[in-house]
Amino acid sequence: MLTERRSASTSLGSENRSRPVPPLLYRRRSSDDIDNLATVSSSLLPAFGTIVDDANSLHLRKYIIAPFDRRYRYVTNLWFPMDIASTLPFQAIYLLFTGKMHKGEAFGFLNLLRLWRLRRVSELFTRLEKDTRFSYFWTRYCKLICVTLFAVHSAGCFYYWMAVHHKTSDDTWIGAQVHDFEHKNIWMGYTYSMYWSIVTLTTVGYGDLHAENTGEKVFNIFYMLFNIGLTAYLIGNMTNLIVHSAVRTFAMRDAINEILRYASKNRLPDGLKEQMLAHMQLKFKTAELQQEEVLEDLPKAIRSSIAQHLFHETVETTYLFKGVSDDLITQLVSEMKAEFFPPKVDIILQNEIPTDFYVLVSGAVDVLIYKNGTEQFLSKLGAAEMAGEIGVILNIPQPFTVRTKRLSQVIRISHQHFKQMVLQHNADGKKIISNFIQYLKGLKKEMLEEIPLVIELIDDFNTENIAPIEGAEYHEAPNNSGEENIEGTSTTSAPSSDILPVRVIIHGHRPDDKTNDGGKMGKLIHLPDSVEDLLSLAEKKFGKRGCTMLVADGSQVEELRALREKDHLFIF
Repeated sequence: MLTERRSASTSLGSENRSRPVPPLLYRRRSSDDIDNLATVSSSLLPAFGTIVDDANSLHLRKYIIAPFDRRYRYVTNLWFPMDIASTLPFQAIYLLFTGKMHKGEAFGFLNLLRLWRLRRVSELFTRLEKDTRFSYFWTRYCKLICVTLFAVHSAGCFYYWMAVHHKTSDDTWIGAQVHDFEHKNIWMGYTYSMYWSIVTLTTVGYGDLHAENTGEKVFNIFYMLFNIGLTAYLIGNMTNLIVHSAVRTFAMRDAINEILRYASKNRLPDGLKEQMLAHMQLKFKTAELQQEEVLEDLPKAIRSSIAQHLFHETVETTYLFKGVSDDLITQLVSEMKAEFFPPKVDIILQNEIPTDFYVLVSGAVDVLIYKNGTEQFLSKLGAAEMAGEIGVILNIPQPFTVRTKRLSQVIRISHQHFKQMVLQHNADGKKIISNFIQYLKGLKKEMLEEIPLVIELIDDFNTENIAPIEGAEYHEAPNNSGEENIEGTSTTSAPSSDILPVRVIIHGHRPDDKTNDGGKMGKLIHLPDSVEDLLSLAEKKFGKRGCTMLVADGSQVEELRALREKDHLFIF
């Protein structure tokens, strides 16, 4: 038998040596056994900087416990001997050693050690409160009831014990009501005790049961002081549980009252006030879904995965991103923010600075314009259509007002994020511009008339810039090693760093001559590759050949890379 055991232990030892020993911090519970993280104790989690992987875990011999193991910390704590003492059957041990059954008061006091187990009950309720499978309200509610019942029961039992052990039974709180109570049914005494305890706890105090001797009066003093704290604890917890569900309602009503006072004080029009109220109400309704609270606490990778699942298909079906790479769409969707807008609320205002553009996920919006003091309807946009992209891409004030027709969900991305991402995908930038120009060509005439210089921009793409769309127009960054011509400009490529080449406004006269444009603001063009091409383009536009180029302050242009978006260039 001993040989078999040795061989078995040897085989087990060799098998253990062949397999990596799991880290001690995880040895108590396998990750495959964890169904709910709320059940995992924080003592199982390593501290930051602690290496707990299999390769670097400590390999200890059998029967050796590491100091940081939770079992070691438990054994060396005071709780361990107290847990043992609270579970020992003292009467059975006494009977085992003496052969006599003893029912003295000493064993009664030793049995009070079992109250130490209540600590485990408190830990149980703590775990249940964190466990999402159970309602927090009802778990907390049950805990408060248990605390109250335990306090009432303990006080009643101790008060009855004092009456039983008093030298004169009639000179006690219960003896004054029930003669010879100690020889009657124990349940009768328990009923009287619980009645007294509950009446005292609730501060009703009928006066039929009251202290008859000094010891009972002293106990009553401490019990009533304890009741003050217990009552405050119960009322505070119940108030928090009940009021917590109504906090959002209180906040919404306060916010609405603030809006009404603000609108009244500043004499805002009724239409604008209604928009403010509708937006605030929708904000609190969507806040009940706790979308923002949930997402902001998640890692970026998880937030990106959620955005891809929700919005990737919508974005790739929009006209602007048809044919672009999946990598660009994935990056764009990860940076987009989702919003809800109530009916009849302005998403974009005419002539405001373009900061974002929007993709409609659901709902519908109207495209409007204010002209000659009246509001005119231009078109309607639905799901998977875009709004605000004209102002963003052309870098001009928003030409239209966009207003929701019904409850609409949109996703938006900022101008800066859009530019940064497209700059890293040169081929996709060409495709986006091609899609955008085709979209402009299909717009209604009355819409094109409201977009500054867009007709000339389309003409430019239809003539000299059609070919560059597919090739040299959308070039890489300038090659610093390229040779320079006699006028100091690079002969390689234009100084563009955006998805569109740099756009400038050219004039066919001197900067100080304001009459030669015939009241026009000049011609918006894309900056060509060289000075010679620029002079030829100006000759086409104005019918005369120029040789001098100045900017608005009269400085002479020495190289094209110095020009910026929307600079005014005077060629004569």
